[in-house]
Amino acid sequence: MTTDALFKHIELIQGNKPWGRLLDAGTGKASLRWITSLDTLSWTAITADPQRARRVENEFSDSRREGDRVIAGNWSDPLLLQGEVFDVVLADYLIGSMDRFSPYFQYRFLRRLRPHVGSCLYLAGLEPYHGAGDNAGGRLVLEIANLRDACILHAGHRCHREYPADWVIGQLESSGFSVEEEKRFPIIYGSKFINEQLDVCRRKLEFIENQDLVSGLRSRIDRLREKALAFYEVHRGIRFGYDYVISARPLG
Repeated sequence: MTTDALFKHIELIQGNKPWGRLLDAGTGKASLRWITSLDTLSWTAITADPQRARRVENEFSDSRREGDRVIAGNWSDPLLLQGEVFDVVLADYLIGSMDRFSPYFQYRFLRRLRPHVGSCLYLAGLEPYHGAGDNAGGRLVLEIANLRDACILHAGHRCHREYPADWVIGQLESSGFSVEEEKRFPIIYGSKFINEQLDVCRRKLEFIENQDLVSGLRSRIDRLREKALAFYEVHRGIRFGYDYVISARPLG
């Protein structure tokens, strides 16, 4: 399931209801590209990474209208967007990525977000990987994910930490939301996933001091890339895991 398909599902849920003022609570190129295609009154895009904020601001400068904003800010800051309410809020793979910028804040995030949601919250996420069993493609995905996380940790950086849909639903219900719908989408990974994840591994090598370790990791990355791409060529996809989209409305 591609990100575009998840966004199309959100459009289906939204139907003819106006988008109004829209908040992208954890922005990136994919989500903002989608948002700029919608008939919104205005949009606000938040990222905790100042460098990403500058990149996104530059890339979308031509499509930004008066009132559209890209803000570098962290949801752990109680003053972020103080007093502002948005008709629709999108949290696109945000809870999983928060561990890099505000670790352990996930338990408070949805309660923190609640005052800013006027009408509807759409939340997309990746169900944490479980054992692959006899699924050869699933074992490959786990190999890639484990190697990626090992390289990130050896570089002294933090990994994403994905949360299951059931946990998110529980947090929504205890944070003042009514969950309207949950839908799960089986994932078929392609060559883009393989290359992007292993490119993350390569980029992290420059932060690792032990050159013997770097050499071993580089060799492992190259072998796994070759193995995974060969599997993809034969099977035209790697079927494993699923994404989810949850829609919720604020109570009261």
